[in-house]
Amino acid sequence: MLLGTLFLGSAQASPVDTYEFRDKVTEKRYQELTKELRCPKCQNQNLIDSNSPIAADLRRQVYNLLHEGKSDMEIMNYMVDRYGEFVLYRPKVNNTTYILWFGPAILLLLGFSVIIYILRRKPQVKEKQALSAEQQDKLKQILKD
Repeated sequence: MLLGTLFLGSAQASPVDTYEFRDKVTEKRYQELTKELRCPKCQNQNLIDSNSPIAADLRRQVYNLLHEGKSDMEIMNYMVDRYGEFVLYRPKVNNTTYILWFGPAILLLLGFSVIIYILRRKPQVKEKQALSAEQQDKLKQILKD
């Protein structure tokens, strides 16, 4: 029963679009564009991997725009105008996306800084002081007894 459930869960099919392209270049552009655009519903899948109806509509829209002769940039701009920057897997660097692009690096540097601060703040071992002559004599007396 468990094995059957695992097998059926992994047998999920990805979408199959049967679009016909004029040439291999247009087909390659279609593949690249649908990999670079995010599904608005699924949020963590690109258009080519998503099974949602909106992703199928967007794939069809990309196909239609390609056949209208639009450039890749025009298609990306169309999608951004319609769905916002979220639809891009790699959004442009601007005021609203600085934290997205530079946040992880800043957190990493902050973490290293905290670790270095903690390690440097570690208490130092005090140097041993030499015994005075009087203390050495007293130690010898104790050890003899």
